[in-house]
Amino acid sequence: MPPWNGDRAPARSGEQSARRPVGTVTRGTTGPDRLRRVERWLAGTQARRLRRAADPLVVDLGYGARPVTVTDLQRWLRRVRPDVRVVGLEVSPERVAAARAALAGVAGAPEFAVGGFELAVPGGGDPVLVRAFNVLRQYEEAEVAAAWELLRSRLAPGGLVVEGTCDELGRRSAWVALDARGPLSLTISLRLGGLAQPSAVAERLPKALIHRNVPGEGVHDLLRAADDAWARAAPEGTFGARQRWLATCRALSRDWPVLDGPARWRLGELTVAWEAVAPGARRGAGAPVGHDPADGRGTRR
Repeated sequence: MPPWNGDRAPARSGEQSARRPVGTVTRGTTGPDRLRRVERWLAGTQARRLRRAADPLVVDLGYGARPVTVTDLQRWLRRVRPDVRVVGLEVSPERVAAARAALAGVAGAPEFAVGGFELAVPGGGDPVLVRAFNVLRQYEEAEVAAAWELLRSRLAPGGLVVEGTCDELGRRSAWVALDARGPLSLTISLRLGGLAQPSAVAERLPKALIHRNVPGEGVHDLLRAADDAWARAAPEGTFGARQRWLATCRALSRDWPVLDGPARWRLGELTVAWEAVAPGARRGAGAPVGHDPADGRGTRR
C-alpha cells in the first residue's frame, strides 16, 4: 500500500486539512549524534543554499521517538545561519507531544508538529532543506518514487531533500540528495577507523538502492570498484586510514563521476553523480564530473 490514501493531493504547507498526515509510523529508534555525518554535510556543502534562502525553514521528517536528531540538526545549522527555523515532523501525535514536553521551557527550542511527506509546517512556508533519515528504509521500494516526488514538490525555490539511512551509531551512512528536478547524487560517509572495506555501507544504502546491490547495477559496480581501490591503497594504510581513503577516492575519481574532493574525502565521505548509480545504471557513462557544493550538480570538465 502506498504511504497515503485517497485521490486528492495533500494540502500545501500551512493549509488547513482534515486529512491524515501522509505516511505511516515507523520504529522510531534514534540517539544523540546518530545523524552527525549528514548534519556535517548539510552544514558544509549546503551552507550557501541555506544562507541564500529568503525563509531559512528546515524540516527534520520522521525524527522518531525522541527529539534529539532535531536539536542536533538545529545546533549544526545555527552555525551557518543563526535564525534558522527547524521543525520536526512526525505522523505520530504521541511522539510530537513527547517532544514538546521534553523541550518545554527551553529557549530557542525547535518546533514540533504532526506531519508527514506533505510537509505541512505550522504557520506555513516551504522548506529550503528537508532531511528524512531512516524513514523510507521501513517502506517498500515501490513507494520511494512517490514519496520523493511529494517531498520535492514542497520545497522552496532552490531547496534540497536529503533522504538516507545510517547504522545505529551513525558510523556508516548513505544518502541521496534531490532538488525540484530530481535526484542529484549519492553520498556515502564512513568511520574510517577499523573499516574493513567500503562496501560495508551496503546494508545502509537508501531504500531506492539497497536492493540494487547486485551484478548489473551501477551501485554494485561502485562498491566493488571502491573495494578494489581500497585494497590497492593498502600501502597507504601505513600512514593511517584517512590516507588510505584519500588514495581510494583519488583512484575512483579517475573512472567515476565523483562530485566532491579531498576536503570532504578526509571526513570519510564520497559523493557521486546519481546518474552513475541510479537503478539500471552502469558506471554512469557520460555523467558530469566536478561539483558546486551549493547546488549538488556536477559540471563537465
